[in-house]
Amino acid sequence: MRMRRLKAPAFLPVPYYHCVSRVVERQFVLGEEEKDKLIEYMRTYERFGGLRVISYCIMSNHFHILVEVPQRPDAAALPDDAGLVAKVRADLGDKLANDLEWQLELHRKQGNTAAAEELRERWFGRMWDISAFMKVLKQRFTQWFNGRHARRGTLWEDRFRSVLVEGKGQALRTMAAYIDLNPVRAKICDDPKDYRWKREKKEKKGPSLRKIGLYRTSHPSTLGSCACDASRPLLSFPWHTITSFRGSWTGSSS
Repeated sequence: MRMRRLKAPAFLPVPYYHCVSRVVERQFVLGEEEKDKLIEYMRTYERFGGLRVISYCIMSNHFHILVEVPQRPDAAALPDDAGLVAKVRADLGDKLANDLEWQLELHRKQGNTAAAEELRERWFGRMWDISAFMKVLKQRFTQWFNGRHARRGTLWEDRFRSVLVEGKGQALRTMAAYIDLNPVRAKICDDPKDYRWKREKKEKKGPSLRKIGLYRTSHPSTLGSCACDASRPLLSFPWHTITSFRGSWTGSSS
């Protein structure tokens, strides 16, 4: 029996989730092209879903994402039909937007308000939600991957795993550091800044890793320093204790 995924309570305005998904049978099938495409889709659905990717790392057989997921706005703050269509067009393209616009106009002309609102809800249900974000990201990438490699069937191993992370203090920084250190632990590189498929310092959207991640996690006094030595104590940390369950992590020792 599957465990119900733990999500943030409504009173928490901005929850953070660490999500992990692995390729079926742990196969090493994500090459350079695949990693680039997965990041491209991640950015697309990040924009559409109203989320913010704080940190990520794409490895050859799995990926990590640390995501900020704001609560859904009140009904009065949601966009009207034209605003929803415009958002879909900007983030997902003309084809989906034109189809949505046609359906909404048809329902409105017929006076079928219930059908129009149901359609709007289906689209809003894909936003501000970690499960919807991960589902569409993995499904869309699988479609591309199967077409690219002339294969069929599932690509990912079971459901993605997620941990609700405390958004204050050490917990968020430490989780970002864990994600950043994946290629170091895998002995792909000695310094995470040399790994291409993770959040880069040059990216402007959201706080950079140097602000929330690796370099200040163990030694806050190294603010602004790129000295990777500050991360060495993290390499021996028992990371399985915060990634092997679905739940929340606050960075406490309990």
